Amino acid sequence: MKKQFAVVGLGRFGGSVCKELYSMGHEVLAIDVSEDRVNDYAPYSTHSVVANATDENALLSLGIRNFDHVIVAIGDNIQASILCTLLLKELNVRQVWVKAQNNYHHKVVEKIGADRIIHPEHDMGIRIAHYLVSEKIIDYIELSAEYSIVELMATKKVANRTIAELDIRAKYGCTILGIKREEEVNISPFPDEIIVENDILILIGHNRDLKRFEDEGL
Repeated sequence: MKKQFAVVGLGRFGGSVCKELYSMGHEVLAIDVSEDRVNDYAPYSTHSVVANATDENALLSLGIRNFDHVIVAIGDNIQASILCTLLLKELNVRQVWVKAQNNYHHKVVEKIGADRIIHPEHDMGIRIAHYLVSEKIIDYIELSAEYSIVELMATKKVANRTIAELDIRAKYGCTILGIKREEEVNISPFPDEIIVENDILILIGHNRDLKRFEDEGL
C-alpha cells in the first residue's frame, strides 16, 4: 500500500532512506536547507523542497500533517534535529522517526515524543560484529537488549528434516518466522515444511536461546 513519507535532511542516511522509499513506490517529500542536496534528490522523490524544518510556518506550508511518517535525518546539527522533532510532535504528526547522533540526543528526542530513534552506525556495527564472528549468521537485527531476529544458514545437521521434527521452539525457545530459499521467501512456514541445506532460517528469540541454537542446533 502506497504511503506518504517526508524525509528531513538529505545526507547519506536521509538520502538513502528517501531514495529507497521512492524506489518502493511510495510518495516521498524530500526536505533540506541545501539547494544542492535538494536538486540531487529531486529525481528520487515525489517532491523536493528547500526549507528550514525548524520553522513551524514552513512545515505547515508543506502540509506536513498529511504525511504518515516523517523521518528526521538532520546531520550534525543536534539542536535543529531536536527543534524539528518537537515541532512535528506538536503538529500531531503520527509517526516521527529520528536519527540520533549520540546518547544525549537520543534522551532528548525520546522525552519530547519521538516514536522511534535510530542509530545507524551503532546498529550496523552490531550487525557486522555478529556476522564477523559466525559463518552461520547472514544477518542480525537487534530488537532490544535481550531479543533479536537473526538469519542463519541451514547446515547438513538440520537439512531434510521438517520444522516439526526439529522442534526448535520447544528445544531452544526460538521461533522460525520464515525461510529464504534462493529468491523465494516463505513467511510463517507450516510445520511439515522440509528444511533444505543452505536455506536461510529467519528466527526470533532471546539472544541466549538464539546463540544456543546456533552453537548446538546447526
